[in-house]
Amino acid sequence: MSEAKRLAGEKAIEFVEDGMIVGVGTGSTVAYFIDALAGIKERIRGAVSSSEQSTERLRRHGIDVMDLNDTGPLSLYVDGADECDPHKRLIKGGGAALTREKIIAEASERFVCIIDPAKRVEVLGYFPLPVEVIPMARSLVARHILAKTGGQPVWRQAADGTGVVTDNGNAIIDIHGLSIVDPIAMEAELNQIPGVVSVGLFARRPADIVIVGGEPPVVL
Repeated sequence: MSEAKRLAGEKAIEFVEDGMIVGVGTGSTVAYFIDALAGIKERIRGAVSSSEQSTERLRRHGIDVMDLNDTGPLSLYVDGADECDPHKRLIKGGGAALTREKIIAEASERFVCIIDPAKRVEVLGYFPLPVEVIPMARSLVARHILAKTGGQPVWRQAADGTGVVTDNGNAIIDIHGLSIVDPIAMEAELNQIPGVVSVGLFARRPADIVIVGGEPPVVL
């Protein structure tokens, strides 16, 4: 799938225009986009990054990373997804950057999502749905999730057995066993639970364009 990811990432360069400040997401497919963006870095003003990981890669390529508070609205945001349904609604957050990703998506006029073919699904939910939560509310949120969705909330653990900590200092709960037939309603409902920072459903604000990696890439 790495070749499909590379092809999707490189195809997204076609949406970058001269003088843009580009919103940049997180993940293995986005890494290919960042590498391709480095080849045209003289044409852009800089980037707004959704994670420390992407910031490091952008700066390593000599691309100026800017603060969203300073840039204002963006013309373009490019990011990947863990799942994408036929309506371009997404599950994101496998890389634990969902809150910053959602902020940049909201600030952007056009959201281009780059995926490999395996990420396309008819109904969202096979991939566990990430929820970023305030640490002291982790158990409270988990109980509400169980009652509201019937899914199984699991506190995400790092390789060393400690809880994953986001770039914002929060925890991640992954909800397993869902079949999300109404993503917009579920996104709204989970966002109302006290202690929830952000939900990895991008349904109210879905992707505008989806690029599926392949030979050639398919633009939806």
